[in-house]
Amino acid sequence: MRERLKHLTTGVAIYGAGDVAVSVVSLLLIAVYIKGEYLTEADYGALALLVGLEAFLKVIFRWGLDGAFMRYYHDRGDGAPRRSLASTIVWFMLAADVVLLAVLLAGSPSLAAWLSDTPDRFVLPLQLMLVNTFLLSFTFLPFHLMRLRNESVAYSAFAFGRAIGTLLLRIGFVIGLGLDVTGLFLADLVVTIVLMPLLWPRCGTLVGASFSAADLRLALRFGLPRLPHGVAAQALDAGNKLLFSRYVTDPQLGVYQIGATLGQSVKFFLAAFETAWAPFYYDTSRRPDAREVFGKVTTYVIAILALLVGLITVAARDVILVMATPDWLAGAPVMPLIALGLAFQGVYLLTSIGLNLTSRTEFYPVSTISAALVGLSSGAWLMPRYGAVGAAAAFLLSYVTQAAVAFAFSRRLYRIPYEAGRLSRIVGAAVLAVGAGLWLVPAIAPLAGLVLRSAVTTLAYLGLLWVGGFLRPTERGFLRETVARLARTSA
Repeated sequence: MRERLKHLTTGVAIYGAGDVAVSVVSLLLIAVYIKGEYLTEADYGALALLVGLEAFLKVIFRWGLDGAFMRYYHDRGDGAPRRSLASTIVWFMLAADVVLLAVLLAGSPSLAAWLSDTPDRFVLPLQLMLVNTFLLSFTFLPFHLMRLRNESVAYSAFAFGRAIGTLLLRIGFVIGLGLDVTGLFLADLVVTIVLMPLLWPRCGTLVGASFSAADLRLALRFGLPRLPHGVAAQALDAGNKLLFSRYVTDPQLGVYQIGATLGQSVKFFLAAFETAWAPFYYDTSRRPDAREVFGKVTTYVIAILALLVGLITVAARDVILVMATPDWLAGAPVMPLIALGLAFQGVYLLTSIGLNLTSRTEFYPVSTISAALVGLSSGAWLMPRYGAVGAAAAFLLSYVTQAAVAFAFSRRLYRIPYEAGRLSRIVGAAVLAVGAGLWLVPAIAPLAGLVLRSAVTTLAYLGLLWVGGFLRPTERGFLRETVARLARTSA
């Protein structure tokens, strides 16, 4: 089991290494954009709407077929069977997506008018986003192949290259040329155009002229139930912002967007984990101790998520003051609610795998549509009354619902022995550590407060887990061995 966990940990580290550093720099650019007045509250409000729409369209442009390719890849032998599946998916997507793109581009002026109070300013960034989303829909194949072949270093290198290229171009277009929101989406499109000819040769001869109606039916049977699931999943975040925009102005939405973006720092870890998780559990499921491994992974990942949520909670106000100005402080209460919601998304990723492993994907839309209904209906009541905090609370409720419903279905189909006692210790330690970070550190300068509160919270959390009996003797021994080995290496 230790080897399997080591394999997953290595994958998460490699997948994350390509993104985390660039993501942190990108996050820090928020301070430059705001304090340099390159982007205003209204710009961030419009950005929230365009990014929200982009999230919906990314799902629709792929038709759920990217998931079907990953599901059936290992079931097909090398050569013609696998080539038939990949080619069929690509040719179907190309035909369907060209039509969809043409319709959306023709309707972009009307769509911009629906999104913003100043539509003329946002028609061009909307059109750039549409073209980029169309092209990105075809990058799933080379990226999925790298994951399925355990080419984590190559995957990370491409992800890092895309991220650093986007970052540099955004700096040039937004700060250098003053292109505001248009510059953000122009940078995305340029990087995608450069990346496509570098990515596709990795597919080799996997895509050819072949097309199989039987393969298309199989892929659509698996993928289409995931389409409403994917659309509803985007409603949890993007739909939340679109609904909130009905109650507030663009500048108010921009403040919420900053709080939500900073709260989503949990994604630095979660995105890397999700990338490594699917290939790992598909491969591990064929082993006799698979369920025990899944239970232990769940414990370890939730322990990490609990610490991340705790850190965001205690440091929210300090982070806003460091990154922006006091005018943006209304975004501080948003951050812990968003972070906790994403932690429940992590719980969902961990506990819903039985639906994929048993090919009962029809239950995914049930869980996600339920979550979207809860999020949007609660948002319609909370947002007019509590503003940004109400929107963040609705976001949290939607992810709690998704995790609970998917867990209930998955538990019936594929029972995993979760470690309830250790999970309860994690929650208790996190709550007490947050209290320590908030109450033991006095009101001081924002940067010093950020560092000190984070340190106190981390030490309190780890100490409580250590003395509270969370670690088993074998895990304590492993940690001692690791520390000793690192000490020897340093010496």
